Formats: sequence, structure tokens, C-alpha cells
Amino acid sequence: MAAETLKSGTGAGGAAAVRRLLLDNGALTALIVLVIAMSALSGDFLTTDNLLNVGVQAAVTAILAFGVTFVIVSAGIDLSVGSVAALSATVLAWSATQHGVPVVLAVVLAVATGIAAGLVNGFLIAYGKLPPFIATLAMLSVARGLSLVISEGSPIAFPDSVSHLGDTLGGWLPVPVLVMIVMGLIAAFVLGRTYIGRSMYAIGGNEEAARLSGLRVKKQKLAIYALSGVFAAAAGVVLASRLSSAQPQAADGYELDAIAAVVIGGASLAGGTGKASGTLIGALILAVLRNGLNLLSVSAFWQQVVIGVVIALAVLLDTVRRKAGATPMAAGTGSGGGKGRQAATYGLAAVVTVAIVGATSFLHGGNPSGANPKVGLALSTLNNPFFVQIQSGAKAEAKKLGVDLTVTDAQNDASQQANQLQNFTSSGLDSIIVNPVDSDAASNSVKAADKAKIPVIAVDRGVNKATVDTLVASDNVAGGELAARTVAEKLGGTGKIVILQGQAGTSAARERAEGFAKGLKAYPGIQVLAQQPADFDRTKGLDVMSNLLQAHPDVQGVIAANDEMALGAIKALGSKAGKSVQVVGFDGTPDGLAAVKNGTLYASVAQQPSQLGKIAVDNALKALQGKKVEKTVKVPVKVVTKENVAGFTG
Repeated sequence: MAAETLKSGTGAGGAAAVRRLLLDNGALTALIVLVIAMSALSGDFLTTDNLLNVGVQAAVTAILAFGVTFVIVSAGIDLSVGSVAALSATVLAWSATQHGVPVVLAVVLAVATGIAAGLVNGFLIAYGKLPPFIATLAMLSVARGLSLVISEGSPIAFPDSVSHLGDTLGGWLPVPVLVMIVMGLIAAFVLGRTYIGRSMYAIGGNEEAARLSGLRVKKQKLAIYALSGVFAAAAGVVLASRLSSAQPQAADGYELDAIAAVVIGGASLAGGTGKASGTLIGALILAVLRNGLNLLSVSAFWQQVVIGVVIALAVLLDTVRRKAGATPMAAGTGSGGGKGRQAATYGLAAVVTVAIVGATSFLHGGNPSGANPKVGLALSTLNNPFFVQIQSGAKAEAKKLGVDLTVTDAQNDASQQANQLQNFTSSGLDSIIVNPVDSDAASNSVKAADKAKIPVIAVDRGVNKATVDTLVASDNVAGGELAARTVAEKLGGTGKIVILQGQAGTSAARERAEGFAKGLKAYPGIQVLAQQPADFDRTKGLDVMSNLLQAHPDVQGVIAANDEMALGAIKALGSKAGKSVQVVGFDGTPDGLAAVKNGTLYASVAQQPSQLGKIAVDNALKALQGKKVEKTVKVPVKVVTKENVAGFTG
């Protein structure tokens, strides 16, 4: 009986030890499982190029997240890091390229911008007694607005000497990965080896106890948020270097990814726990997820669902770990033996991962001979009917020609599109079609595809500073002129109008606005009362138009840079639309054409988006077969009004 009891106890102890190991290293376990799963599901995942892509794609999120780790460990939150990153990069590019400031000083100004934003956050929280959520939410808006003001809504070219941060060393090792490692080591040192690091854990564990023990909590919070600003500035510089330009809308939403990486890495939003290595693992998990799901051709919409589930599971694991009494993840608090065991755990994890991944490699052979050509279509967004129609036309043509088409959605994020194009290149697609979020930001990714001898077709928008085989597009500037002329002639050459502009920083918005301006020069009797961005969005078009009507109730015409904003404006105008106020849209989307048919939208400058998608696939197949293709294929735009809408197919 005694022997049986001892045996049972030993087994239970072993099970408990394994359970404790998994709880203490939940993020690492999840990363291992993900790597193994992606290796099994995609033969393109486990390649040197793709693994380096994962590192590059994790870099910006990881650097941001290291700074956010300081804040979360101290029981705070920082929602402003994405906007601060964009502002810092914009300050650097603006000062260096437009005002002749030496690059070294411009970099100092960028870092100072991050510190200043962090200090403002810290002051509002520590001395102003604002909740961290509110203070940093305000800074999110302020920093993004300042970035747009400084850049005037347009990307600013990055200095060449700084752009090398987006390059590689020795032709293979990405500099962003090196920067990520350096910043991670700095974060680990601060958390584990400095007075301010220990202060973070003390404040996060029990702020009142920390204050009573003599800790200057208010001053420490200033320093903590300033550090978060420094890391945000570094992330902004790295991101802008990858895109060869400072994008005023860059890193939009990245604060959520940074917070997610910290939480997935084992830190608690309640404060007091967290470490840099866990944050790095969390950032890698997000990067592996996105990379693998791209390679598996999973919809970008479903990717958001999957990442949301992962975040929820991470928080659930944190709750389970606390209830089970798992070891807190506070840096610098473990014994030497504990650190040794942790190092052994990481070593064992690496060995197990390599062994299993190596076994899964036998599941994947080379591409079978005679397989269908593989083409990737990188769209700027699928939240806009115009680009949905491009996708529909491309898919129909791909099915007809026997082409395997993979479609990605960048959600108007230039850096996300850069990641997707890198994934296309590393997975060895036969040809790539890109609809750039921004013509400058796509250049480095297209250059990489050119280097890999992969034909690239640009659709709707061109790519600057890079070579594409063909540009399939209508002329946005000419279309803008046509829209301006249409509304001016409808008003008899005199009248008051407003212009709803597209999303600041995008090439389509700039080019259409340029066309509007050119077209209106011929009509001096047309007075532009206001020009406001509504971000190509119907809801924002409704809101902006409603606001403009309060100041300009006598408006007689509206030019919108796409049909979605035009439809929002029509909703705001109510019974005035099509009667006392003439509205002209752009794109010729199904909803826009329906509004033209019923008379509320006077006209839409139609680009025939389904034809753009069809012709792009045709040229992609010709290019990969070595056939001659035209450098530019222009799809004509036409004004669709009630008189000709019945015969227009799009």
C-alpha cells in the first residue's frame, strides 16, 4: 500500500510539474505549437527567407511593445504609441528633407518628440490625475493630428542615410531584426537591472505601498511614460525606413498589437508582472500568425478574428496561471537557479521545435510539374466596393485561365501591405499584382520581388522608385478633372461647392484632389466653400457633410473622391440631393450607379474596376510566360449619368 501511494504521488507530482511548466511558459508553448502547425500546413513557411520575413514583420510591433511593457508592468496603459511613432518619423523626415536639418540632429529631434509625448502622458496621469486610458487616448489623437499637420497629409521621403535601417546586412540579415534585438536587450536591462525597473514592479504591484515605502511614484511615472515614448520613436523610424517614407497614417492601430504582444507574452494588465522576453515571444506569435495565415490564403477578415481569439486565450491563460499559483513573470526577481531552469526550458523548447519541424518537412515536396500558375493579388483594402469589384474581376479571369489566385487585404495600412508582398515573394509565387496603399511605400517590397525575378503588375496606382512590368490603371488626375468639369457644367459654370477628399496620405486621394483643382481652374465662377477629408468612408462622408451644411447651407454642388463618400453626402443632404444640390462621385460602384439611376447622385466618374482586375490577371499571366506586355494599359474612365447608366456594366 505504501509503495502504491508513493507511486501515485510521484505520478501526480510529474503531472503537476508538466502543468506548472506549461502555465509558466504558456506563450513559449503557444509559439512552438504555432511554428509546428504552420510548418505542417504550408511548405513555404519553413524557409530562410520567410523566417527572416517573420522577424522583420515582428520588429516594429516588438519595439513598440517593449516600451508598452514598462507601462503595463506599472499597472498603466499607453494607447498613443502608434501615433507617437508616426509623429516621430514625420518630424525626422520633415526636418531633414524639407528644412535641411543634419540627419543626426533630425534623429535627435525624433527621439525628443517621443520623449515629449511620453512626458505629457506621464504628467497628465501623475499630476493631472487623469486615468491612463483617457490621457493616452487624447495623445493618440493629438499626435496623429500633428503628424498630418506637419506632413500636410502626404508622405515625406525618408533620408537615405536613415533608410538603410530598412535594408539588410550582408545581403541577408535584416537591420530591423537587429534593432529589435538591441531594443529588447535594453528593455530587459531596464526591467531587471535598474532602479526604475524595480520601481515599475513596485508601482504595479501596489502603488500605495510603493509610495509609503518612500518611492517617488509621480516622478517614476513621468520616466516610465517617457521611456515608452523613446521606444515608440525608435519603432517609427524603423517603420518609416522600411517604407522609404514617413507616412502620416503609419502605425494606425499598432498600439493594440503592442498591448496584445505584452499580454500574450505573460504580463498582467493588473500590473506587477511581465518581462521583455515574454513580450518578444508575444510579438513573434502575432507575426507568425499573420505570416502563416497569409501563406495559407486566409481572408484578412478572418485573420482579425483569429488574432482576437488568441488575445482572449492569452488573458484566460493569465487568469488560470494566477489561480494555479504559477511563477510570476517579474524580471530580476528570480534566483540564479530559476534563471538556469528558464534557460534550460528555452533550450529544450528549441530542440523539440527543431525536431518536430524537421519531421514535418517531409510532408511537403516540391511543386508538382504542370501545376497551375500562382499569382498573388495585394489589394489596398476590401472595405471599399471599388476594390471588391477589382477582386471579383480578377477572380473571374483567374478561374477562366486556370490561375491560382491568392488575395490579401492591407486595410489601407502601407506597412501591412509591405509584409504581405514580402510573404508573396518568399513563398515563390509566379507573379504578383499589387494595388498600392501608397506608391512610395510599396517600392522596397516591389524591388525585392524584382530581385527574385518575379513579374509585378501594378493596378489602379503605380509604384514609385521601382520597376513594374505593367501598370493597369485609369488616370486618377484625368478622372478628377472630369468630375470637376461635370459638376461645373451642371451648375452652368457658377455656383458654390464643397469637396470631400479621400484618406490623407494615400496616392489616390492626392491625385484625385489634383484633378479636381485642375478641372476647376477653367471655371472661375465656381467657388469652393470647403475641402475636408472623409477617408473614402460612407459614414464619415455623412458626418463631414452634415457638419459642412451647418456652416454652408447654401451649397449647390458636391464633388466626392469616391462613391462611398458621395453616398454619405447624399444621406446628409436628404431631399436636396439631386435637386438643389448636385453630387458627383468617383468609381462607378454598384451602389453609386443605383444612386445615379434614382437621381440622387448626378454622376459618377466610373473606372470600370472589374475590368482593371481582369486585365491585371491577363498581364500577370503574359509576363510570367515571357510574353511582351505594354508598360501602361489605360482603362478609360467615363462619366455615368442617368442618361447612360442603363448601358454601363462596370
